[in-house]
Amino acid sequence: MKTLWRPMATLFVALSLLTGVLYPLLITGIGRAVFARQAAGSLVFRDGQPIGSTLIGQNFDRPGYFWGRLSATAPMPYNGDASGGSNDGPLNPALVAAAKARIAALRAADPGNAAPVPVDLVTASGSGLDPQISPAAADYQAARVARARHLPLAEVQALIRRYTAGRQLGILGEPTVNVLALNLALDALGAKSAG
Repeated sequence: MKTLWRPMATLFVALSLLTGVLYPLLITGIGRAVFARQAAGSLVFRDGQPIGSTLIGQNFDRPGYFWGRLSATAPMPYNGDASGGSNDGPLNPALVAAAKARIAALRAADPGNAAPVPVDLVTASGSGLDPQISPAAADYQAARVARARHLPLAEVQALIRRYTAGRQLGILGEPTVNVLALNLALDALGAKSAG
């Protein structure tokens, strides 16, 4: 039995170094060399300071900004440490209450908008962190944002189209709009008021 301990310990140490140290260092090095921006978190900077990531949603609630999806991370919205869906089913009272509250907030922010509220504005994604909304969700908010920023509606709609990403490889997923990128583009327009 004693003759087995040395090979077992050697194999344990060797595999621990290989899979726990060398492999992660190799993959991290390749990631940083080939996908430097993504490996660093796809951070967005303004005046040299990080203000967000294009991969994680942010909480926008002022009228002059486009609002993203609800976050299922609690108690803080878009908390990466608590990533995950709410797992609330469609008949769950908590999900129904959250959707009703979000619809009420959207209607209060834009009382003249009688259009149906797109579903992605009142539900959370599977991760609870999605930074994108559908083009329909952006279009729903365009008039409110244009009014709050004193911009022509056509200019805001053109900005939505410019920041709409198509399907991946032309067939996967649906077109999306990154909320942070769109709001930063609005800020760059030098709008008179951000709401």
